[in-house]
Amino acid sequence: MDQPQTPKYKRILLKLSGEALAGDKKTGLDTPTIENICKSIKKCYDIGTEIGIVVGGGNFWRGRTSKNMDKVRADHIGMLATTMNALAVADMLENLGCEVRVQTAIEMKAIAEPYIRQRALRHFEKGRIVIFGCGTGSPFFSTDSAASLRAAELEVDVLMKATMTDGVYNKDPNRYDDAVKYDHITHHDILAAGLAVLDGTAAAMCCDNDIPLIVFDVRRPENIYDAVIGKKVGTLVNNQN
Repeated sequence: MDQPQTPKYKRILLKLSGEALAGDKKTGLDTPTIENICKSIKKCYDIGTEIGIVVGGGNFWRGRTSKNMDKVRADHIGMLATTMNALAVADMLENLGCEVRVQTAIEMKAIAEPYIRQRALRHFEKGRIVIFGCGTGSPFFSTDSAASLRAAELEVDVLMKATMTDGVYNKDPNRYDDAVKYDHITHHDILAAGLAVLDGTAAAMCCDNDIPLIVFDVRRPENIYDAVIGKKVGTLVNNQN
């Protein structure tokens, strides 16, 4: 039997894209995919990692459906989509034996706690996973921005972005065969080159608050656990040259 590992990172903020929860279906929720992702999160939970999760909503909503749609209303719909995903992930983690709380940046008292920093920190102390829905609670900000904001507020050791590519490239690997992957890059270089790793607001927040970022492919769910215990996965982004 494998010996329990010691986490390299005691407290993490995991950013899960909505698309990652849809699997090959591309839209909606795919239960086997969510289960595989949650099993890797559970392994991190079992070795004592404090875990916060920000979920996106792209599997349900991608923004305005027409140019006439109000942008603020479209973003509010997106926040509701993230809440559906947060509840789905919470349910799966609870079925796997984790203790979980969902907090939302917009009050939904019947289904989730309102986001309160001190309460989230207390949940960490008690060994609970906290899932954050509704992004920042404000329109015009992405869930990447929400992830970097929560990472800064909750003083995590690392922000982990579980995405649909295996790291950071100098250009879109889905469009260019000669795209080059970085094993390591600085926040400053990402901002200077305009690389689409995080949106500009989120990237600047990580840089200003010296938050390490690991970007990896969630289609191999084990990457979540491997990153937590310090194995080399994806791309490491920090302020160190």
